[in-house]
Formats: sequence, structure tokens, C-alpha cells
Amino acid sequence: MLPALPDGDERELESSEEGGGAGEERRPERHGSTYHSLYGYRGCSLSLLDTNLPAEAETELRSFIAKRLAKGALFEGMGNVASVGLSIPEYKVGCYYCRFQQENLLEMATLESDVNAPEYVVCFLGGSEKGLELFRLELDKYIQSLKINLDLEQKNMETYVKPYLRSWFENAICPIQRVVQLFQEKLAFLLHAALSYTPVEVKNADERTEKDISRFLAAASLQGLVQEGTMTSLCIAMTEEQHKSMIIDCSGPQPQLHNAGSNRFCEDWMRAFVNGAEGGNPFLFQQILENFKLKAIQDINNLKRFIRQAEMNHYALFKCYMFLKNCGSGDILLKIVKVEHAEMPEARNVVTVLEEFMRETSVA
Repeated sequence: MLPALPDGDERELESSEEGGGAGEERRPERHGSTYHSLYGYRGCSLSLLDTNLPAEAETELRSFIAKRLAKGALFEGMGNVASVGLSIPEYKVGCYYCRFQQENLLEMATLESDVNAPEYVVCFLGGSEKGLELFRLELDKYIQSLKINLDLEQKNMETYVKPYLRSWFENAICPIQRVVQLFQEKLAFLLHAALSYTPVEVKNADERTEKDISRFLAAASLQGLVQEGTMTSLCIAMTEEQHKSMIIDCSGPQPQLHNAGSNRFCEDWMRAFVNGAEGGNPFLFQQILENFKLKAIQDINNLKRFIRQAEMNHYALFKCYMFLKNCGSGDILLKIVKVEHAEMPEARNVVTVLEEFMRETSVA
């Protein structure tokens, strides 16, 4: 079955305005309207350092942030997402806000308790609350560079800080969308490489494209969702087995792939991404990516359950085989459970039999 978002989730991601009409018609304006604000924070007062919000909307945002600070709801380096109503055309938008200190001053404050290091609050506004929540961890990472490089001298503000703040949407939200648009149907190979931890080498790409591809591979992998030891062993096993990285050559208008693999599971999900690209909603791709990983984890857990049953039941062994045959990603799932069950003799025997079944089927 072709994967898809529940209708309600898709509608909410398509429209960030309450009571909105057709999401398609508003997409260009909404995604073009992104905002930021940077404040200095000392004592209980906020001082504006940079923003692209209209004056009235900025005052409303500052009031919202001041209330959150007064409640003690902002922790250093950990962003929050909320929906705020401001005097802007979109009225209600998603707002990511984060309190932070400069990295070097934070270290000084830790060493010397009497040092009162200046603090800052940064706000990024655009899309819906639900859409931004999908990218909260990415935006936390985006703030890290600001923490390290923040310097309020006029020259640095103009050459680094302000451009960095203006680019938050392009740099933190849009990379997955750009990869989908670049690879189109070849995205299935990228999904397969991410799931299987196949080494990937990118050639002849500009810096942004290379970073986008790396970001996509990391976001599509199961790192953090399965045991760390399993991922490490799988990386080693895949490297030893293939002896070849998947090569992505970006020298032409369309990327050319070498030593690439795919399966039915990844091809089905590729279609979900490509269909989503028609609407042009960057928030939708992160939701599809999360659903993709969730389904992969569900399939791994189902296979592991069947293997436990098959240790004592021959019919369950047949169920394992049928599941692998029909799930569309049997090649990857079998490698993952093989690594996980390497120290379990009975389960390892079941996996060995399943590998033989799969080899015979592929030859036939």
C-alpha cells in the first residue's frame, strides 16, 4: 500500500491559518513570509538587536517572549515552539524561540560564578506550529553555530549574524525539499542507502548540495531509533560486504548514481515524496520522513517477533519468510536482525535459514 499521511495531518501542514481555504493557492506567499528576531536579555528586560518583523508585530512578539521568560519557561539552548498571533498578513504563525549564551562566555560563567554573561533570545517565525515542531531539533542545531560565532560588533552583525538569521528557513527547513526536487525518482536509492547504512560519496557538488544530501541521509537513517551497537555493526558489515560506496555524481543537471541499490519499500516511499513535491510544502517532507522511519521500525519489530516464534515453531518460520517476501524491504531487514541476533544461537539459526530461503527465491 502506498504510504500517505492521514488526511487531517496533511491538511494541517498544508495550511497554517485557521479557517483557511485551499492550501495550494497560498503556499508561495506563506513560505515566502518568514521572520526572525534577536534580542539581548539582561535582568528582566529584552533589547532588540535585529528583526525583519514590522514594528507592531515585533512589539507583540517581545511581549510574548517576556511572559514566557517571566514564567521560567525558557531553558538555555533548548528551543520551544508555539503558535503566536501577530499583526502580520499571516496573523497566526509558528514560532520557534530559544534562549542562549555565547559559547565562550558560557564557559567563563561556568568557571567564574560572579561573571554575569549576557544572554540572548532568538525567534524564528513561519509556517504552522505543527510544521515547526517537526524541525525543532534541527533549529536547536542551527542555534549552535550562532552561539559560537555571535559577535555584536557592527561588522560581524552585518557580514555574519544578520545574513545567518535571514537564512534560517532556507538552511534549516528546506534541505530535504531540495533533495527531493533534485533526485525525483532516484530518491529511492538515497532512501535505501540511508536505511542500509551504505557508505555514500558525493562528487562534483557545490557545498550546499553536498550538505543537503548529507542532511537527508542522516535524517532518513534509523540512528537513535535502534540500538547504537546494532548500527555500528551494520555499518561495518555493509562496508565489508560491498567494498564499494554508492557514488553520487552531481556534475550534470541530474545526479548520476553508481553502485546504487533499491527495493520495493523504498520505491513506494519515493513516490510519496515525489507526490508531496507537487504541493511545494517543505514541512510535509519531514512528516513523510518520520512516517517512513516509523514504518521501517515497525517492520523490524514484527520480523524480530516472528523470529522469536520461529525458534520453536516451523509454521512461524514460514510466516517470517512470507513477511520478508511481501514487506518490500526484506534485504535490509534481514541484515539488521542478523546483526542484532549474532550472539543468539537459536535466533541466528532461524536467520540463516531465512537467508537461504531469500537466496533461493531471488535465483528462481
